Amino acid sequence: MDGGFLPALFTDHTLRVVGLGAGAVGALAGSLGCFALLRRQSLLGDAVSHAALPGIALAFLLTGSRATPVLVLGAALTGWLGTLFVMAVVRHSRIPEDSALGILLSVFFGVGLVLLTFLQRGPTAAQAGLDTFLFGQAATLLVQDVILVLSLGGVALLLLALSWKEVKLLAFDREFGRVQGIPMGRVDLLLTSLLVVAIVLGLQTVGVVLMSALVVAPAAAARQWTDSLGRMVILAGALGAGAGVGGAWMSTLGDGIPTGPAIVLLASGVVAVSILAAPRRGVLWDRIRRRRVRARLAAGGGTPGMPSEAPGERERLGGGD
Repeated sequence: MDGGFLPALFTDHTLRVVGLGAGAVGALAGSLGCFALLRRQSLLGDAVSHAALPGIALAFLLTGSRATPVLVLGAALTGWLGTLFVMAVVRHSRIPEDSALGILLSVFFGVGLVLLTFLQRGPTAAQAGLDTFLFGQAATLLVQDVILVLSLGGVALLLLALSWKEVKLLAFDREFGRVQGIPMGRVDLLLTSLLVVAIVLGLQTVGVVLMSALVVAPAAAARQWTDSLGRMVILAGALGAGAGVGGAWMSTLGDGIPTGPAIVLLASGVVAVSILAAPRRGVLWDRIRRRRVRARLAAGGGTPGMPSEAPGERERLGGGD
């Protein structure tokens, strides 16, 4: 496509629709992904996205419709049931959470592939294209799909804002919240359900295989720049939105560039830059600091303190909001 991003945004209807949809998905996934990252549940995004695949196939099998709301509902149901399965396994057995998530990911994804294979061998051609949910196909986004993402995503972010105090306690001190009489189990279920919504809304854009990267990458990048949970959530949402819009534009620059992988590559690039250049935590910043320390020692200036990340960093992150 000739011209820059802004001219293309005003002249290309497809870019506007895809860019808005991808940006909304990125903002929602990035914001909610912060809590998965802080709770050390980054694998949850991968597990839920894979668990959503059989829901997509079952929704089509039962209704015969490829309408996005129908498929999203099916994906949300199996994704949510998958998270309930993980919670039940962890609570009633000695299997650790990461192992339960691995079981969920592999079993549900296998069931989804079997169902997709069965559908593709069916007598009708209406089911053709369901396999695009594996890697995403943002070019198929319609205006009504974007409206669905914006409306459900807005409700999810509103619920997050209304339960901000409780989800903060869940992320940093679940036991204290329980002592205060807050039903932390319900808060956990709410936060997990919101994450499920974010993931299933992004499947059409990014796909089952790559959706977990859009959940984790903006949050990981934002974490390098701030110690405030509120600023981290806002920054992660902004980075996710930027990756979504930028990836949509990158996919128009050449033939055959898929939007989903372009979004993920752009988000991963932001993570790399953040790890290198972020103040205090960046690799380059750390090297500069160490050189300054050596220079002071060589000049006989004593042993200056070297600020570093203390063991209670996660607690400090939640204390500034």
